[in-house]
Formats: sequence, C-alpha cells, structure tokens
Amino acid sequence: MSTLYAVEELILKSMIARRPELEITTEKLVALHKVLVISYDAGGKLLVCGNGGSHADAVHIVGELCKSFERKRPVSAELIARLEPLPCGKELGQYLEMGLPAITLGCNGALKTAVENDSPLRNIAYAQETLALGKAGDVLIGISTSGNAENCLMAMSVARAIGMTVVSLTGQKGGKMADIADIALRAPGCKTKEIQEEHVVLYHTFCAMIEAHYYGEMR
Repeated sequence: MSTLYAVEELILKSMIARRPELEITTEKLVALHKVLVISYDAGGKLLVCGNGGSHADAVHIVGELCKSFERKRPVSAELIARLEPLPCGKELGQYLEMGLPAITLGCNGALKTAVENDSPLRNIAYAQETLALGKAGDVLIGISTSGNAENCLMAMSVARAIGMTVVSLTGQKGGKMADIADIALRAPGCKTKEIQEEHVVLYHTFCAMIEAHYYGEMR
C-alpha cells in the first residue's frame, strides 16, 4: 500500500477492518486504483458492464463516480464565472459537482436493441458499444460472478484490441474474463449472493479511493 496517499490507504485499511476476508484483494485494488488515476489524468474514462445484478452494480459504480460520493467536488471558479451570464448559470455554479467520467454499457436501449436485431452474432452489443465509445488509455471493468459472461468477454476483447486497460470483477474462480484481464479482481465468496455482496464492498472501496485522490474535503 506504499504507493497510495495516506487518505487512500486509510480507506483500504478501513475496508479490511470491516471485511477481513477481502484483504486478499488489496493488491488488485491498488493496481486498479493506479490505472484509474493514470487514465483520468490523461483525460480518459471508465466503461463498466455486467448482466442482471452485475449490470445494476455497473450502474451503481457510475453513479458514485459521476457526482459526489463521500467528498465535496466543487466546480472551478473559472467555470462558475463562465456559467454566470448564461440561463440558470448562477444556480448551476452553486450546485453542480465535478464528475469522474464513467459510462455503463447497455443503458442505451435503442443502440442495444438495434445491435441485437441487426447482428447475426449473439451477445455482441457490449462489444459494439465499447468500440464506439472506448479509446486507448480508457479502462473497462467487466463484472460477472462466474467470470464467463460472453457479452462482457466480447467487450473485453474489443477493449484489449483498441488499447484500453481491462479489469474483471468476478468470484474466486475468475472464469474466462480473469484470463483476459490485465487486472483480475476476485471476490472470495463461493455463492452468487456472497460474491455480489463482496462486489459492493470492493467497488465502494475503489470509488472512495479514486474520489479521495482528486477531492479532499468530506461532505
């Protein structure tokens, strides 16, 4: 944990204190934190995908990143000044929060259904969306309790091909997704409900860490 700021290390230690069985994930969490910092510093973004409960987790992650999670994220004085003469500008300058760019794949119903209807290849929709939205230097997180979700695997293949960093968030077996991932983050649970419960703790931790890296004051 020596590569972390003190506040980031404290967040990680707090997770271990609450959920000691997740200590085995700390090396991968630190690695994920590092690639997110590198990507965000370079103007990159995060794409996240999953199915069912894991899709809900993907939406949850993006919700924590695109606005304040635990810390205040004030907009710059320059932006406030540029907003002020515009309609609703004063109110926007007061209440807007800075976001860390993140997108959940599969939320655009028109795109998803068009791909599914038009392509003879089943499960290609996430891959198509990754190709359209992703670029070299971005990060993709694929979430699956089994690690074998084919649509997530296809998206990960596209992400690797275009130069993104690929991360899997799975159960302990890892599956095919862990095999292709640059960073394979494995929850130690055996049952689906256990793995998903651990996933919530893990992604709340890395969301809190990346937010703390960029924003100091707790709200």
